[in-house]
Amino acid sequence: MNNVRVRFAPSPTGPLHIGGVRTALFNYLFAKKHSGTFILRIEDTDQTRYVANAEQYIIDALNWCNIPFDEGPGKNEKFGPYRQSERKHIYKKYAEELIAKGKAYYAFDTAEDLDFHRKDHEEKGKTFIYNWHNREKLTNSISLSKEEVEKRIVNGDNYVVRFKMYEPESENEIIEVNDIIRGNVSFKKEILDDKILFKSDGMPTYHLANIVDDHLMEISHVIRGEEWLPSLPLHIALYEAFNWKAPEFAHLPLILKPVGKGKLSKRDGDKLGFPVFPLEYKNEATGEISRGYKEDGYFADAFINMLALLGWNPGTEQEIFALEDLCKTFTLERVSKSGAKFSPDKTKWFNQQYMMLKTDEELAEFFVPILKKHVIANEMKQPLEVERLPRCYAPRNDNEEFNMEYITKVVSSIKERATFVYDFWDLSSFFFEAPTQYDEKAAKKQWKEDTSELMKELISVISTIEDFTSHTIELIVKEWITSKEIGFGKVMQPFRLSLVGAMKGPHLFDIAEMIGKEETLSRIKKAIDTL
Repeated sequence: MNNVRVRFAPSPTGPLHIGGVRTALFNYLFAKKHSGTFILRIEDTDQTRYVANAEQYIIDALNWCNIPFDEGPGKNEKFGPYRQSERKHIYKKYAEELIAKGKAYYAFDTAEDLDFHRKDHEEKGKTFIYNWHNREKLTNSISLSKEEVEKRIVNGDNYVVRFKMYEPESENEIIEVNDIIRGNVSFKKEILDDKILFKSDGMPTYHLANIVDDHLMEISHVIRGEEWLPSLPLHIALYEAFNWKAPEFAHLPLILKPVGKGKLSKRDGDKLGFPVFPLEYKNEATGEISRGYKEDGYFADAFINMLALLGWNPGTEQEIFALEDLCKTFTLERVSKSGAKFSPDKTKWFNQQYMMLKTDEELAEFFVPILKKHVIANEMKQPLEVERLPRCYAPRNDNEEFNMEYITKVVSSIKERATFVYDFWDLSSFFFEAPTQYDEKAAKKQWKEDTSELMKELISVISTIEDFTSHTIELIVKEWITSKEIGFGKVMQPFRLSLVGAMKGPHLFDIAEMIGKEETLSRIKKAIDTL
């Protein structure tokens, strides 16, 4: 496939919904598969809904997702500018070209006039459609004389330019298009309205600007959401009116609510507790902050993998795809026609899978900022006895430095229980600080009348161990328990409670080895005194 050029063309009216991100992703994957170009175009013709920080949000979101555009605002502006508001001088010429060809016309109808006709039709049980049925009865350059039209324009009367969608007996009644995803789709022209192409404020509507820009930017494939499918006949008719070759079209299915009915919305996320935006977004007008996948702790590659499988499947059982693999595997022919149900739980599953694919060293680096925040906060409350935990935390000069080898071992021992990196602290805090309190239910169940005496004996046993490794500690402690002819639970459960503060954590003797002999003994003594 030669010279593939696709575009993602969002409106800067707010944060980028994950449905928009998926559209961008599918465009990106298609472009990269065919060694093509992925373009970002900002469609800001509707100035009434423009949000100042929305464009930068869109760019930041694409960059975080690792699907940056090849051409766009401020980057490789071969066909620039890439903001429609900066291209408005272009569109009027094309609107006038259509008028000159008899494919469009000036319409001077006021809002009051149109409202009157709508209400009149409603009273008669009909629907008002501005098209070939009534255009000659309305106030436009078809019903008015040439002189009257020129006079109105000179006088500065408000007007719009409408497209002449259908003319009886002079055109085919059916528009047929082969959609890459949906196959052959057809539309009856006679039931379609004469859409506005150019507005009285001097700005084009989406329909005209979209077609003109796609043509001038040499777009080869238009990959967009199915909500634009009803606009397809107009867009095809416009290409025909200009005598331009139309790009190929592919209309993506909706991302549905978790319950399966209806389009996924921000309200669904707010109600069920998951983000619908890639990045956190602050509404400058209201101060409302909307959650983002990045800030919620998701890996960008996990987020992208999840989105890729919403509406597309590779034809195999494989679910985990690196971005490079997606670029090689993706085809529009395997995109579903039907909507794809969003699953918050499946999204978390993807994140956990990607966590397991990362090295312990990578995860340790991610963990350090979280660890530093907790350790330093606790140090401010109660200074750490640095000699206690020399392996994990050792301030040097004025800089807090962490032993990455120790942190890496910690991460390795707890990562399988985590979904997000921010889970690490709750799963591993006992590796970095002694418990200050003990799980009440566990203490009541595990700490019996004779437990303190057993723990004192355990202290004596542990004190004699020279090779303080997990294997050796386990061997000696279990031999001692066996010699006493008591159940292992009578010792092991309160031992874990002493070191961790709760009945959780990885292999108990691994914990003891990692925090060291002195700290292990100290924690058992503290538990005896407290419990």
